Amino acid sequence: MSPKILIVDDDSTHLKMLTTVLEDEGYDIEGAQNGVEAVAAVEKTYFDLILMDIRMAEMDGLTAQQAIHAISPKIPIIMMTAYASVKTAIKAMKRGAFDYLTKPLDIDELKLLTERALHHYRLEKENRRLQQRLGQQDLGENFIGRSKAMQEVFEKVTMVAEFSATVLISGESGTGKELVAAAIHSHSSRGVSPMVTINCAALPETLLESELFGHEKGAFTGAVKKRIGHFQKAAGSTLFLDEIGEMALSTQAKVLRTIQEKEVQPVGGNETIEVDVRIMAATNKDLATEVSKGRFREDLYYRLNVFQIEVPPLRERREDIPLLADFFLTRYTKENRSQIQSISPKAMDMLMRYDWPGNVRELENTIERSVIICQGDTITTDTLPAVLNKDPAYPIDRRESHTLGRTLKEAEKEMILQTLEEVGGNRTKTAKILGISRRTLQLKLKQYGVN
Repeated sequence: MSPKILIVDDDSTHLKMLTTVLEDEGYDIEGAQNGVEAVAAVEKTYFDLILMDIRMAEMDGLTAQQAIHAISPKIPIIMMTAYASVKTAIKAMKRGAFDYLTKPLDIDELKLLTERALHHYRLEKENRRLQQRLGQQDLGENFIGRSKAMQEVFEKVTMVAEFSATVLISGESGTGKELVAAAIHSHSSRGVSPMVTINCAALPETLLESELFGHEKGAFTGAVKKRIGHFQKAAGSTLFLDEIGEMALSTQAKVLRTIQEKEVQPVGGNETIEVDVRIMAATNKDLATEVSKGRFREDLYYRLNVFQIEVPPLRERREDIPLLADFFLTRYTKENRSQIQSISPKAMDMLMRYDWPGNVRELENTIERSVIICQGDTITTDTLPAVLNKDPAYPIDRRESHTLGRTLKEAEKEMILQTLEEVGGNRTKTAKILGISRRTLQLKLKQYGVN
């Protein structure tokens, strides 16, 4: 079925021309000559897109836009305006219009913008359907995706959950490897007990061994009492070894022995203790390459790699970005008691085109930051971090932004100071929201003369 488009224009000649152009593109077109007719049409007919003039004698475009979005909040509206009324068109965008075109219209731009708006609307509808489906599946908080790559991950999670095989979860930092492990655990028979997690990169070798295997009193300086290790804590449950690629070779040998023998020997102890534990491990490294370079034990690699799940980076599943962005928007507006209701189409388009080197974690931080600094009820392009404007593949349209004409350093300074003010001067939280270290923030503030 062809997409149905409503064209609203009180100039009958212009309306006829637009109808002819878009019908030639294969669209199903209906016309209206003022805002009143447009609202009436939306009340009785489903449309995929509305193309509407701003200046009309009987109910102008802005008033009609508000009335239409009260009936169908998600329908994309492209406003048409003369150059002198561009400010009014931008106002319409801030109220939720998809974009605007200036008269006389460029036909190629009209066709391109129409296609983009319809694509955006299709994605939103698919995302809403998927949210309902995911609500029924209950694979775990944040574990979201409509892409083919993520559907394959979901299938593997369901497939391996009920078995006791070790699972190796690979993927770049921030892709959600721990969420995959949590979903496998919660859907297994061991899910009645909490999963035990340890980050192998966060602890020095001696402390990591103590955390994993436990230690006896007096085993080393500072061991003032006996300690139960994570293998024992996870008895009857699951032990998740995060960032296992950072583990020292000597510790790898002890982990291998524990997996093979199903028993642990605490540091400083002589007796072994039997443990019934399922092992899952995650890494952002290519362990096969690490094996070839002598940095990871081959025998441990094969023990861990009984069943592998690779979590795709966000740039390879861009169709998941709107769903994830809406999910995080809901979370952080609720957490911060914010009145923000949506992300503007332009801002969403920018999110879709960015490569997200920090993956889902970076997207989450971006939405949280935007919720904090946004002054209106819609997140727009000027609310997003400046780094999103650096993608050379995307010629950013800055019509929503007030930063045009300023240098990157000036924009960066304003962003940092504004974020600092919004969080009440909390520098740790400011650094987290901006995705920089606290030390980097301190240096920037020193440059700005802020003590």
